[in-house]
Amino acid sequence: MKAHTEYLSFHTRKKRDLINLTPQLETILTTSGIHEGFMLVSAMHITAGVFVNDDERGLHEDIWDWLEKLAPFRADYKHHDTGEDNGDAHLKSLMIHHEVTVPITKGQLDLGTWQRVFYAEFDGQRDKRLIVKILGF
Repeated sequence: MKAHTEYLSFHTRKKRDLINLTPQLETILTTSGIHEGFMLVSAMHITAGVFVNDDERGLHEDIWDWLEKLAPFRADYKHHDTGEDNGDAHLKSLMIHHEVTVPITKGQLDLGTWQRVFYAEFDGQRDKRLIVKILGF
């Protein structure tokens, strides 16, 4: 079994942003030389998330609207008593989750027809990292 690890860095211009990681992940997979196995993609911050879905602008807007309804930006989160102002970002991250595992088959990410891997930033405009860990043969 082989293992390959890479880190991606982000510094979004906006507080909230969505980045299609799929092209970068395909490049990392090619570099790894692994043809059968699994790729773990994990945000290394508690105010970001990683998910798999369709790369369609209307759906992205629906996702942001849904998250904002469930965890709106508010001044009265208890977390803000610590001096932070990103309580909503922590909750949004819990709903999206921080990682996905993607199967690798015949040297390709084994995603469905419309599936893409996304990094969701909920408290950006600062340095963030993501780990990509590939295990396989």
